[in-house]
Amino acid sequence: MQKKKTEIGRLGEDIACKFLMKHGYSIMDRNYRKKWGEIDIVAERHNLTCFVEVKSVSGEINDSNVSYETDGYRPEDNVHSWKLKRLSRAIQTYILEKKVGGEWGFGVITVKIDSNRRRARVSFIDDIVL
Repeated sequence: MQKKKTEIGRLGEDIACKFLMKHGYSIMDRNYRKKWGEIDIVAERHNLTCFVEVKSVSGEINDSNVSYETDGYRPEDNVHSWKLKRLSRAIQTYILEKKVGGEWGFGVITVKIDSNRRRARVSFIDDIVL
């Protein structure tokens, strides 16, 4: 079960990177880890650094009805206050360590994956206040 979640998470991050690049972002970094938090994707567009958390779920996508294995939650609902606190600390560390200048923002990308049909739906919620 954990292996499947890891695979879905990795696939979701790959899809999120492609989505960002399609929308004019350059991927600067992926899976930046510290013991107090992890940043899934660091991207840049128009001199704005964007720190992105990716939440992926698998399920079935069809044109009239959408269902996902989420136990009744939307993927973005899994970005809890403790997760935001850890992300904030990791972002602060990244900014200092990599000497990031200028403006930055935070966003969440949700990826809903239908492996059987090889389809995905991506949603980007940006400009989230930490």
